[in-house]
Amino acid sequence: MAAKPVVKRLVVLVSGSGTNLQALLDEIAATGTEAYGAEIVAVGADRDGIEGLARAERAGLPAFVRKVKDYDTREEWDAALAESVAAHEPDLVVSAGFMKIVGKEFLARFGGRFVNTHPALLPSFPGAHGVRDALAYGARVTGCTVHFVDDGVDTGPIIAQGVVEVRDEDDESALHERIKEVERRLLVDVVGRLARNGYRIEGRKVVIQ
Repeated sequence: MAAKPVVKRLVVLVSGSGTNLQALLDEIAATGTEAYGAEIVAVGADRDGIEGLARAERAGLPAFVRKVKDYDTREEWDAALAESVAAHEPDLVVSAGFMKIVGKEFLARFGGRFVNTHPALLPSFPGAHGVRDALAYGARVTGCTVHFVDDGVDTGPIIAQGVVEVRDEDDESALHERIKEVERRLLVDVVGRLARNGYRIEGRKVVIQ
């Protein structure tokens, strides 16, 4: 009798509408946790009253909120966030539009397991305005990057990238919407492959087994 597949545990962090979270939920529901290789065990946020938390509630998932302003220092917030995530014993942590930069305590616990997306082809156009910066530069192609988070800003090892053509009529909003469509598909694919197949990080290279 074949061994039952090991289903990896995911904690997903959100700051807004949670469309990437929904894409993961939909894929897991459609394929089944064993076939996908992972299940979402909790959702965390840095603010109240967002659609991402409503999506978690509708899915029957436990959720927690850790706001920076509730702590005296950024370090205390970072430690509290790490503790809340660790309570759910995740194999991978997924930043699904989580708009806060984590600190040393969080990375000490989850470095090499914390997956993020960025709306540009890193290392080009890092930071908070990747779409705007690519347009301003006159890039003809841009896209999205799924990468592991390190202690820099969008500098961690790249797992996968998706390319999006820049059209002459694009403004920031139109381009970002097309990037998000690719980003959702790429994130769902990457997280599933990391969970099912395992991986190793060799310097700057991520090798999925």
